[in-house]
Amino acid sequence: MSRRGWVLFALMSVIWGMPYLFIKVADGGVSVPVLVFTRLAVAAALLLPLAIRRRQIAGLWRHWRWLVVFATVEMIIPWALLSDAERHLSSSMTGLLVASVPIIGVVLARLTGGTERLTVVRWAGLLIGLAGVAVLAGRDALGGDAWSVAEVMLVAVCYATGPLIVNRKLGELPGLGVNAFCLSFAAIVYAPAAALTWPATVPSAQVLASLAALGVICTALAFVLFFKLIAEVGPARAVVITYVNPAVAVALGVAVLGEPLTAGIVAAFVLILAGSVLATRPSRPSPPPAGLAPADESVRGAALR
Repeated sequence: MSRRGWVLFALMSVIWGMPYLFIKVADGGVSVPVLVFTRLAVAAALLLPLAIRRRQIAGLWRHWRWLVVFATVEMIIPWALLSDAERHLSSSMTGLLVASVPIIGVVLARLTGGTERLTVVRWAGLLIGLAGVAVLAGRDALGGDAWSVAEVMLVAVCYATGPLIVNRKLGELPGLGVNAFCLSFAAIVYAPAAALTWPATVPSAQVLASLAALGVICTALAFVLFFKLIAEVGPARAVVITYVNPAVAVALGVAVLGEPLTAGIVAAFVLILAGSVLATRPSRPSPPPAGLAPADESVRGAALR
């Protein structure tokens, strides 16, 4: 990659490893609806004018049904589940569980008509990655946080579903316009719940800073940089950040929040990372049946987050 490509790659690896830290901090001062609404509204306020100026909004209405579905599975459902789960789970553990997205994506793509073959190596990757999830989640689930673990795994399923929708139904639409529209729609959906649970007093400076960082850095800026990264190095290389984000999430949780770095976390990280790499290893596609789309390369990474 070029120097510009490496800089963008490093920035995205860090930026999309940060949301778990900021969510953990913001959870201590505002309700889940307020947290999600603020993140959505701030990002929409920054990206929507940019998309309008570039004329990337006008033609989207023809695809509004799939845009609503995408916003639901990529933002509306997972961001609420993620914020609620982090009230009981550490940010580092949450980030590692979400790292199972590529593994889930491979399975979903295959179940929904994808044509890439599940080779022995890819099967091994799936099993290794699932073993890592079991190592990481087992103790907390048995210790009474089973619902929180389930919430994060549902988040991973949503994040794995989003790229499939984009690849199969929205692939020809401008990315900036799609995200600006979906962020705006999701913010409107959350507005009533946020208004009903708005804090009676002004949250602390740390909470406000975390909310701002989630909207400005982890959402609006992240989308803009990710588009530039894809243009610079291509989609296949761009989504490799999925393998780096968990390490950033763990490092920030340990360094900033004082979360423990146990042998189980390290082992789970190695297993999930190795499983993701093996499970998403490219393979020669099987001949597609008539009417089916080609292999879904988008499942190698996730949108967000």
